[in-house]
Amino acid sequence: MATEIDPEKTQYTEGSAHGSERNIVKEKGNAVGEAAALYGDVKTAEDLGYVERGLKSRHIQFIALGGTIGTGLFLGIGTAFANAGPVSVLLGYTFTGVGIFGMMQCLGEMTTWLPLPGAIPQYAARYVDPALGFAVGWNNWYQCAITLCTEISAAAVVISFWDTETKVNPAVWITIILVLIVALNIFAVSIYGEAEFTFAAIKIITILILLMTGLVIFLGGAPDKDRRGFRYWKEGAMKEYVGTGDTGRFTGLWSTLVNAAFSYGGVEMVAVAAGEAENPKKNIPKAVRRIFWRILFFYVLGSFFIGVCISSNDKQLTDDNASGAQKSPWVIACKNAGIPVLPHIINAVILTSASSSGNAYLYTGSRYLFAVAQNGHAPRFLLKCSKNGVPYYCVAITASIGLLTYMSVSAGANTVFLWFQNLVTVAQLFTWCVICITYLQFRKALALQGVDRNTLDFKSPFQPYTAWAAFAYFALIILFNGFKVFTGPTRTHWGPDELTGFFTAYVGILIFFLLYGAWKIIKRTKVVNPAEADIFTGRAALNAEVWPEQIPKNIFEKFWYWLC
Repeated sequence: MATEIDPEKTQYTEGSAHGSERNIVKEKGNAVGEAAALYGDVKTAEDLGYVERGLKSRHIQFIALGGTIGTGLFLGIGTAFANAGPVSVLLGYTFTGVGIFGMMQCLGEMTTWLPLPGAIPQYAARYVDPALGFAVGWNNWYQCAITLCTEISAAAVVISFWDTETKVNPAVWITIILVLIVALNIFAVSIYGEAEFTFAAIKIITILILLMTGLVIFLGGAPDKDRRGFRYWKEGAMKEYVGTGDTGRFTGLWSTLVNAAFSYGGVEMVAVAAGEAENPKKNIPKAVRRIFWRILFFYVLGSFFIGVCISSNDKQLTDDNASGAQKSPWVIACKNAGIPVLPHIINAVILTSASSSGNAYLYTGSRYLFAVAQNGHAPRFLLKCSKNGVPYYCVAITASIGLLTYMSVSAGANTVFLWFQNLVTVAQLFTWCVICITYLQFRKALALQGVDRNTLDFKSPFQPYTAWAAFAYFALIILFNGFKVFTGPTRTHWGPDELTGFFTAYVGILIFFLLYGAWKIIKRTKVVNPAEADIFTGRAALNAEVWPEQIPKNIFEKFWYWLC
């Protein structure tokens, strides 16, 4: 019988692990060697199967650049813009972008050191506390599963932009999209990688075109010849949201932080894919470094051009009868400037983006579930992989949660569905906080176990201050994301709406700490001593792998290798 996996009772040292891992790699191959290092023996790895490193460099780079850009940047930003005004949105996305950059530097260092499938729950369990790994693993899984529903629902709504005559039941479109997403995930990770490469390329090209279009409208080069300049900033740069005066403007700004957190959701996806990436020591640092440019060009510049091309008081932004791209600030800006056809193109891209994000969240959710099982925090059958290296039980269970998307078809159930969506942002923020705390412990472990950070393939800057600042920022948003029920005229007269708002804002906190506390009590786990943290298991198998050097033969290959 294969050896049972019990990571919580196993301690490893670099000396005892490396020799056997290298031998397994030479005899059995890279994938078996990495799996055997985690499971304890070769037979267990061969019985269960194992994930393959089937994601090429171009897959990883494009997943990092555009893999999680969904409806938030194209549609969701319009609501924030109408509520808070152009400057508040720009500042909100900039501040959150800085926090994201700091968090990703922490994650990039840990992932480059040891790229594992699912990554984050395994790091938390190894470096901090098995109970924290349990909590963040299941927290991440349900967050991805709910976001999968959100993106599929959004894609079905976007299709209604064209479906004005037949009025096909949205359940039909939900079914088609869900089947497509499952098909892209169930056969081989390389198929998922190719799909995300294509989807991301479409989104990146579209966003670049929209940024250029925004510049043209801003300078008066559109068909209407109206040079807008900063006209819309003068009419209300920072709008009052809840309250009046400075208080109202501050709450408007704070509301954009929550909106930005949802839009940036999934930015850590590149680390989740690291366990199935080719040459992770080279490709993961490259992808993490590009996070800064993704934030700058896509989100910050995007929010800037929206703010100078359209009035935040435009009634089209809040039109409840509008469908699909009709409420997109990009479409409204082009329509107001007299630019034809573009709305249909943008709607098609929004549909692609929603489908792409759904595809990415199914992949990520299944890998989080796989990581939870590798930690011993979920049933062992979830570790079973196909011959192509796909954990098919994890994919099937995560995809089954996508069936909740049908709730959005019913008006009554849609309210519950919206509550589910509100859980996503808090769950995402908890993930980012855990990454920062885990990194701080990882950094201590490196020092106490004699690893010089100057020898790392990727060393994040300004540590540990970067990690502490990012943690504090995300924690504040978690604590005050439900500010609306504590401010304004309703703060002393709570009715059903205020109670619902409070519940949806803070139930995510309760869920996370219930997960942590339950596992802590049941398993009596202890906080990991950094001097004894397992930072080496799996590294020998990784170091034994040799990846061919890519040498460009001409200027075109040189550009391609730089891009990918």
